[in-house]
Amino acid sequence: MLVPADLPTPLVAVADPVLARAGVELRLKRDDLAHPTVPGNKWRKLAPNLERALAEGCTRLVTFGGAYSTHVRATAAAAQALGLACVGVIRGEELATAPRNWSLRAAEAAGMELEFVSRAEFRAVATGEYHDLERRWGRCLVLPEGGSNALAVAGAAEIPREIPDLGERDVVCCPVGTGGTLAGIAAGLPPGGRAMGVAVLRGEGYLETEVTKLHHSAYGREFANWRIHHGYHGGGYGRVPAELDSFAAEFEQRHGIAVERRYVAKMLHAVYGLAGTAALPPGSRATAVVTGLPDPV
Repeated sequence: MLVPADLPTPLVAVADPVLARAGVELRLKRDDLAHPTVPGNKWRKLAPNLERALAEGCTRLVTFGGAYSTHVRATAAAAQALGLACVGVIRGEELATAPRNWSLRAAEAAGMELEFVSRAEFRAVATGEYHDLERRWGRCLVLPEGGSNALAVAGAAEIPREIPDLGERDVVCCPVGTGGTLAGIAAGLPPGGRAMGVAVLRGEGYLETEVTKLHHSAYGREFANWRIHHGYHGGGYGRVPAELDSFAAEFEQRHGIAVERRYVAKMLHAVYGLAGTAALPPGSRATAVVTGLPDPV
């Protein structure tokens, strides 16, 4: 049985002299505390898809990801709790014979069957039609990489609805990998609220297109209340340069909150870097959505 998420997640004010000098307030939306095995935005995006899988009588989930994909681990944990079979198509055929990293070990321990494919195969199958997958594995629900689809967007739209008093001075911030969480936040905002995404990979133009596609898929329309900033990805997906690691360590020391590096640290780094600029002018209140937990030590 899948334990329900603990919602709404806490909203925590962060007092920081750096932001105070820029005239910007910061709150953390602690979605990392939403669920013990399916934390953060993974719960938001997976929950409506899992409901669909059960309603349609699917007995297997199939999804895609890289060697350290949080979405892959979360899908494996959710499937195990619901008694569903689960397959993870993993980018990188060389990983098949390599020792499993901690992330892939966790997915396998939860019962996920791992299939390793070349990067070219991954791009073809993860972005193409899913009929071949259904022929191979039978009746299954196929979840895209990162879990971002129309149902996931609707799930993420609940995040701003849990935040009180959002108005014209508010900016709700989140990291952007596949775009589903940002698309949902933008769609769920009240009039006047704005969403700010921080790209965690090199994808200027591409990520904007993905968010727009998700809006059309989920709502049949576009939204004009969001923007993605691309200057804080640290060199690409999974890259954590020394400057970013140092920033995250200092934040942890000052505020006593552990910071996940590949997504959350990049978002917070952007908030501090943009505070006092046109993106976060004096008088702004930033609500940063903490989408996940740090890697285990």
